[in-house]
Amino acid sequence: MSQYVIGVDYGTDSVRSILVNANSGEEIAASVFYYPRWKQQLYCNATDNQFRQHPLDYLEGLEQTIKVCLEKAGPAIAAGVKGISIDTTGSTPVAVDATGTPLALLPEFKENPNAMFVLWKDHTSVNEAAEINVHATKFPVNYLQYVGGIYSSEWFWAKLLHILRIDETVRSKAASWVEHCDWIPFVLTGGNDVTQMKRGVCSAGHKALWAEAFNGFPPNEFFATLDPLLDGFTTKLFTETYTSAQQAGIISAEWAQRLGLPNDVVIGVGAFDAHMGAVGGQIEPYHLSKVMGTSTCDMLVAPVADINDRCVNGICGQVDGSIIPGMIGLEAGQSAFGDIYAWFKSVLDWPAKNLLQNSAIIDAATAEKLQQEMSDKLIAELSKQAAALTISEDAELAVDWMNGRRTPDANQLLEGAIANINLGSSAPRIFHALVEATCFGAKAIVDRFIDEGIPVKGLIGLGGVAKKSPFIMQMMADVMNMPIRIHKSEQTCALGAAMFAATAAGIYNKVEEAMEVMGQGFDAEYNPNPAKVAFYQTRYNKYKQLGAFIEQQTKA
Repeated sequence: MSQYVIGVDYGTDSVRSILVNANSGEEIAASVFYYPRWKQQLYCNATDNQFRQHPLDYLEGLEQTIKVCLEKAGPAIAAGVKGISIDTTGSTPVAVDATGTPLALLPEFKENPNAMFVLWKDHTSVNEAAEINVHATKFPVNYLQYVGGIYSSEWFWAKLLHILRIDETVRSKAASWVEHCDWIPFVLTGGNDVTQMKRGVCSAGHKALWAEAFNGFPPNEFFATLDPLLDGFTTKLFTETYTSAQQAGIISAEWAQRLGLPNDVVIGVGAFDAHMGAVGGQIEPYHLSKVMGTSTCDMLVAPVADINDRCVNGICGQVDGSIIPGMIGLEAGQSAFGDIYAWFKSVLDWPAKNLLQNSAIIDAATAEKLQQEMSDKLIAELSKQAAALTISEDAELAVDWMNGRRTPDANQLLEGAIANINLGSSAPRIFHALVEATCFGAKAIVDRFIDEGIPVKGLIGLGGVAKKSPFIMQMMADVMNMPIRIHKSEQTCALGAAMFAATAAGIYNKVEEAMEVMGQGFDAEYNPNPAKVAFYQTRYNKYKQLGAFIEQQTKA
């Protein structure tokens, strides 16, 4: 009798669930839910880099997507579901009360952005991150050594401290702070005591400074001398962490009834999307798994014995068991990738959006339809024309820090740039420069791993950009001078979550066994064009020079 599992993947704009046959990897059903409040950009202010998400978006999406999957599959398959695991963006923390309820779900906080989840891309805590980095130099132990040596405003403690400082009402009510990926399993298991919430080693190790070498968090002195508001705060958090192969618990009777599932469904411990996505994309040791969406998360696994006491500087952390239990998971990434293409598309969309509606030639409905048709075709046409260009070494050149720099060496104060523009610069030429910049940013990450003694033997491409843009992927191979394999699955993060659900439920003893059986393999491979490798190396050197200039101006 077949056994089934559900993987739930919380992205930036939407949540998607897939129902999978755990014995074959066959995807039975899938469903996507776009966050309605986020779609309206409620509680956000892009100018101030404030991006908040309401927990109701998450709860409504969880229920709707799973129900849709089960309705598509039918009651017989629903009765055979054995496990559910989830992944989320991160670091995406929120203040909660003693029951583990996000404050935004309480009447007095329902419209308060500071009581909502602080999305990964929220950079309102750049000052707090800078303070943490300076503060860490005052101690004989380097408490940032397992997060690449630099703390980011995208991470747990910077966001927590920022909210505590600016909002006394949230500060007085918060019994603890939790990551999105830890909260959803807690909800599904009917948790009502935040001290009993099982926290994943993935979020704790990569974003919250938890490390086995420290026996947990850095000592209270580290936090209390950073800001008295943090004195004793670690006692409000947790001491133990768990891998995603372990159980968070069993589904509550309430959620089993709401979703139409058996009462014995196992709920796995949660993790971040790229970490589970790397598993769904069948990561291999020393192959960089690149989840390419609005941003990128670049994942690499290595045997514990190979890493020993080595700490890789300038990345987003190295944590035992954060990707595959028993191996060191190393994380890097770019703060903006697809977001850069979306930004340029939005700029080019402006005339159609703002002028067609007032046209005296066509009616409003036709104008809207025409505008949407143009917008939908824009990136594909830009890619086609950019691919046909003959680009010189001195052509338009861009730096990809439009949303700051995640790695190497996190700095969210940095900004992007486009140079070498002249009166011959066209939309395809500028787009070509932007694509180059994202590929150069990816190469900087690979170079850092290699410089730190971590070999990169190949690339695995995952996510929407990898699947949809041969132009970008071919340039990536040329810039990197190494092949990049594209995974077949359209939903590698959700599939990875499903693999962990199968492991947590006991269908497989190890997640590697689930990967072997449930993995969908690869359907494309891009190999570097030898004729372009040297050209892009020259352009990459110019990219580094421009980046160094921008960084120097930022410091000044």
